[in-house]
Amino acid sequence: MRTWGPLTAVSLGTFMLLLDVTIVVVALPDMARALGASLSDLQWVIDGYALALAALLLGVGAAADVLGRRRLNVAGTVLFAVASLGCGLASDAELLVAARAAQGLGAAAMFATTLPLIAAAYQGRDRSVALGVWGAVSGASAALGPIVGGLLTAGPGWRWIFFVNLPVSVASVWLTLRVVPESKGPAGRRVDWAGTAAFACFAGAGTYGVLHGGTGGWTSSLTTAAFAVSALSLLCFVLVERRVTHPLLDLRLLRKPAFTGVLLGAIGYNAAAFGVIPYLSIWLQTVLGMSAVRGSLVLLPLAATSFVVAAVGGRLLHGVAPRLVIGGGLLLIGAGGLCMAVLDAGSSWPALLPGLTLAGIGTGLVAPGLAGAALAAVPPENSGMAGGAVNTFRQLGYAVGVALFGTVLTSRMADSLGHDAAHTVAGGGAPGLRGTVSEHSARAAFAAGLNGASLAAGVAGLVAGALVLVMVRTSRQRPPATGDGDARRKGQAQVCTPRTDSVEIAPPKLTQA
Repeated sequence: MRTWGPLTAVSLGTFMLLLDVTIVVVALPDMARALGASLSDLQWVIDGYALALAALLLGVGAAADVLGRRRLNVAGTVLFAVASLGCGLASDAELLVAARAAQGLGAAAMFATTLPLIAAAYQGRDRSVALGVWGAVSGASAALGPIVGGLLTAGPGWRWIFFVNLPVSVASVWLTLRVVPESKGPAGRRVDWAGTAAFACFAGAGTYGVLHGGTGGWTSSLTTAAFAVSALSLLCFVLVERRVTHPLLDLRLLRKPAFTGVLLGAIGYNAAAFGVIPYLSIWLQTVLGMSAVRGSLVLLPLAATSFVVAAVGGRLLHGVAPRLVIGGGLLLIGAGGLCMAVLDAGSSWPALLPGLTLAGIGTGLVAPGLAGAALAAVPPENSGMAGGAVNTFRQLGYAVGVALFGTVLTSRMADSLGHDAAHTVAGGGAPGLRGTVSEHSARAAFAAGLNGASLAAGVAGLVAGALVLVMVRTSRQRPPATGDGDARRKGQAQVCTPRTDSVEIAPPKLTQA
């Protein structure tokens, strides 16, 4: 690497925005007590951010190609900081959810521009190194969120998980303006606002339907209407994308099994790896009576193993096909979910360690591979589209995973406790409900609910891994014809260059991280 400045600036913002995806999970019980929040409110505290991030990534990425990627990255960071201040000052759950959604909008502007800024600042081997480092940061940040959140919640209080973003945002803006060059997409491009609105409606209505289905019933009129709006919005999105000159997502890319496989892997990755974590945190603190710090330390194996594997695994996996790395990582994440589905009324935190460790190893394998596969799938001028699509599907997977696994959790608990009691316990209410339900019954019900959620997450990881292994095929590449250094350098420079004569994704070289 000739210069680390641009990578440091981009990675700092990425770390902060992805940290905020999961940083709230350890603070959920404290938030519930301070704001009088219900389980549904807590789910929206998580999903309001992840959903805004997912729904707007594609549109903001297209706008960045027109307006300037660095400019929009800085604007997004400023909005993220202001919204973080609003989160920290929120006096009720509704204001907190609204501020979290605004945070998600700022994060979308930051996240949508990260891969294009890296692609514009680095070439050849340097780009491979940068992608590996960025992948390690992005993979570890979401896993580290609960740890950082636990320390801040137990220290100055849960509001500081948002206040801490302010100085980091200032540093990120200063460094970005100082060392990151401006870049844009091809001249003459226009922003597909109709497609942006249609996709946002599709993602928002679909997630709302899943959340409401768990509380109001899957056959209720509101749940049915939400799914109908989501389906209609998806149809509108497809129609718009087929007609506009500059679509958010070129639907022809979906004809390539490899690219579609990467997107499916992205959904399964964030859902299976992180979708159950909020409910594990509530169980650790509410049922087992742990402090926020102790509860966060239980999740440390996930963070530690993911960071180590992502940082050094590339050297050990040199030359291994991306489908094996990504698919194998997803299978490990799925296996980790299954390993955690073994709880009962007498279980304690050690029962989670094998599953968390397996999921952490899988996370460290998947995150860098997804980033490289996205850039390798398209020409450099469309790197924003591919990177935005993969990142969109990752966050959408997390939002849907939190909603779906929460529904599974409360449904399993309701079988023994009843609907209202299940939501009270799952939302952080005192186990035992002060005599209404015995403590043993509450512990057994919560364990059964977590088993169901973990089982669902494990199946999601296994299915996603199998799809990646089947769909993402890599082309064989001829070695350089000569043995001189120039030829070898050319071979390295081509690893992130897409093949235009094949539907298969060329394997990115992420072995220098």
